[in-house]
Amino acid sequence: MITISLCMIVRNEEDTLSRVLDSAKDLVDEIIIVDTGSEDKTKEIAKQYTEKIYDFEWIDDFAAARNFSFNKATKEYIFYLDADDIMLEEDREKFKKLKEELDPSVDSVTMKYNVGFDKNGNVTFSYRRNRLVKRERNYQWYGPCHNYLVVSGNIINSDIGISHKKEKHQTDRNLKIYEKRLAKRDEFSPRDVFYYANELYDHKMYEKALENYDKFLNMNSGWCENKIYACGKVADYYFSVGDYENAYIYSFKSFEYDTPRAEHCCRIGKYFKQRYKYKQAAFWFELATTIKKPEDCWGFIMNDYWTWIPHMELCVCYYKLGDNELANKHNEMARMYNPNNEGILYNKKFFEDLGYK
Repeated sequence: MITISLCMIVRNEEDTLSRVLDSAKDLVDEIIIVDTGSEDKTKEIAKQYTEKIYDFEWIDDFAAARNFSFNKATKEYIFYLDADDIMLEEDREKFKKLKEELDPSVDSVTMKYNVGFDKNGNVTFSYRRNRLVKRERNYQWYGPCHNYLVVSGNIINSDIGISHKKEKHQTDRNLKIYEKRLAKRDEFSPRDVFYYANELYDHKMYEKALENYDKFLNMNSGWCENKIYACGKVADYYFSVGDYENAYIYSFKSFEYDTPRAEHCCRIGKYFKQRYKYKQAAFWFELATTIKKPEDCWGFIMNDYWTWIPHMELCVCYYKLGDNELANKHNEMARMYNPNNEGILYNKKFFEDLGYK
């Protein structure tokens, strides 16, 4: 069985640290806590789980702090979590099995990072990360903000999920890091431009966000998955302000980078639906239901668009087209994925009143 070091960087995490450590403490052989300047009881809580607590002076560089934490590890593999992450019981069991059975020739194991949930706890937004890596390979983190771990070699994809259960309200910490870099005239990589645009968007600075999304999309380099996601963010903004033509343009632009994704097919369907062109809309929503979800995709996956949303939209389209039987069928398919959705349940009663079961 392999041995594992859990490495974490923390700051003022007294509200969540026990939660994440309780979910992982029996899965690992060593816990490394690197504190970047806590002013609460974070370090006192950490001492209940490990003696290996280190201070790191914060220099606006997450990669530097993470690399410092990795350098303190002594076990065969390094596993990392954030303070507002948690391992659910089913994922803990999968992790135990992985630890018992992992071939030591594996250099990295990827896991799903579940960062969005509906009110019933269903995952709505996820992506993959290299999460468990062989220490002797000395893999390094890069990027002061929205950093990434550069990994090569024998990499396997697992079905283990890490759940991000954020407790704190959004701060402008990351945005300030980017703005300080801009003030110093640091050169931004395509990745930097993309994540800076995301920060601007999240802070409702839409004009600057759109400017940077366009800058990113017009770069010759840059990860295709980020470009697909950027198209979606811009399209969603234009939908929100009623500019359906630009929403349509950016949804289609996503097809330049890969085969169609369900998210963008639904956006195009929404465009036609807004124009009362239900036949065309149904075509795109139907297409969204037939595309195979890229399970091993490293990009951002908005799971609802791959499950219940296109079926619910098809229910509306076919009702408008006068095909109540097909409309009811798609509503029932949507209900299979999302049984407690109020809109779906309303439709169910509506069709039952019409005599459909």
